[in-house]
This record gives sequence, structure tokens and C-alpha cells, in this order.
Amino acid sequence: MHYNEIETWPREKLRRLQDEQLRRMVSYVYEHIPFYKEHLDQEGIRPGDIRSVEDLPKLPFTRKQDLKAHYPFGLLAVPREQTIRIHASSGTTGKPTIVCYTRDDLEIFSEVMARSFVAAGTRPGMMLHNAFGYGLFTGGLGLHYGGEKLGLTVIPVSGGMTQRQIMLIQDLQPDIISCTPSYAQTLGEEFKRLGIAPEEISLKYALLGAEPWTETIRENVDASLGVRSTNLYGLSEIIGPGVSQECIEARSGSHIWEDHFYPEVVDPTSGEPLPDGKEGVLVLTPDTESNATSSLLDERHHLS
Repeated sequence: MHYNEIETWPREKLRRLQDEQLRRMVSYVYEHIPFYKEHLDQEGIRPGDIRSVEDLPKLPFTRKQDLKAHYPFGLLAVPREQTIRIHASSGTTGKPTIVCYTRDDLEIFSEVMARSFVAAGTRPGMMLHNAFGYGLFTGGLGLHYGGEKLGLTVIPVSGGMTQRQIMLIQDLQPDIISCTPSYAQTLGEEFKRLGIAPEEISLKYALLGAEPWTETIRENVDASLGVRSTNLYGLSEIIGPGVSQECIEARSGSHIWEDHFYPEVVDPTSGEPLPDGKEGVLVLTPDTESNATSSLLDERHHLS
């Protein structure tokens, strides 16, 4: 099952859309963001030189330090007054990365999260126990609005207060839980301590993310909560959670929503694209509708 017809488009049709969006995005950032105009001029690149995603290797990377150097609003692609929400990264290594959203950005954020919920097995009318933290972190509100867009009943529990979480799961009987893998394990251990068996828990699906986890952790969560858990992936520099999602059928790799985020794997030394099957650095290019703020990178972002 899919959320949006675009998920079923043939590769050729999707590529035409990606090419069109890339051309529009490069022209926009060249005209509206001095940082990108300067970098493109230094490389001798004009917007008209970029015609398709095959031209992406010509563009310079946007790196984490570029965001830090322009903290807090130096890479905004629209006036700050046109943004309606601000999030931020944890800032554990200094100043946080500021994430600003226009109304259109939030619509895209909600849509890709709705797609992710569907891929994870959830359907309209189900109930979501959202135990991701609310606040500056993108997870809580990101999943909340995506769940509402799909038609879920969302319980905005946020993180912590484990005994209260257990009580609400028992009383409200939600179908889905979203949280970090480690917190899902914590809940599973607490249910076990209370003598509540997995088959007595209403949960069926778990969307887990925001930290690394393993197949061993998945097996533990599935067994202790009686769910089928899937990996939700995203990063605040692009949009937040919802960049990609494992499907409930295979659970063997994430599906990237390529009409919004174009993936490449590049050589960590040269930056050149690598063929399929080779390990390297993941680079994501958002479409032109997702570049209204400093956090929704206007060109390409390294992930290590």
C-alpha cells in the first residue's frame, strides 16, 4: 500500500520531476542566498549549467560547518517573517543547528511522515502513542503532524515518565508507538517486570529512530512489546524524520522519498559518485520546495 500515487511512478517520470526541481532550486538559491551565489561563482557555475541530476557532481557540498558558520538565520532562503516554526538540533557539540520552516515546508514534512507511517504498516483510524520528545527536537511534532495528516489518533505523550506511559498504553490501547529504540526496550523491560505479556499489549507497530540500533535490538523490541518494528530515518538539516522509512513487508532497508530527497553515495576522499553496491558517504539533495530555510539544505549534505 502507498500513501501517494507519486510513489508508484516509473523511474523515467520521477527523473523528469527531479531534474525540473533541481533546475528550479539551483536558480532560486543563486538568486536569494548570497552564500550559494558566492560558492557557485567561485566554481564558475551558473544556474543554467545544471540541467539534470547527472550534473549534481558539479555542485559544491554544503557541510555541517557551513550551517554553524551562519548560525542562526544566515542561510534562510526566505525572510524570517515567512517562517512559522523553529526547531533545533541537540547542540551537543556547541551551538545547535537551527531549523526554520515555512507553511509549505511543514506541509511537506507532514506528507513524508504520513508516507512513512503507511510504509510501516499503519492505516487511518489507528491510534499512535508518540513517545518522541516534543520541543526543539524535530521528532515529536514531526511525527505528530504526520500522524494527524494520515488520519491517526495521536496521543502526544512525549518522552519519560515510564510508569505513566505504561498506564496510557494499557488504558488507551494504541496500535502504534513511536520512540527511540532504547526507550522501546525500556518499555518492554517494564512490561515484563509488571508481569504483562507481549500478547496482552495492544501495540502492533513501532516506528523507531533518532539513534543507531541493530537487528538484535529489533528482535528484542518485537518480542517484548509484541510489535513489528521499523526504522524511521531523517535529520534536522534536511527536514527531520521522514526522509526515508523501512517498509513493514521487507524490513531490510529504507525507502527514500525521492521526489523530495535525492540520494547519492560518494567517495569520502574525492566526493565523486560511487556505483551501486559501493560503500561511501551518503549525500542528500532536497527539492526546491524544501529549501526555504537554513536547515533544509539547498545543495548537498554529507552524512557520515
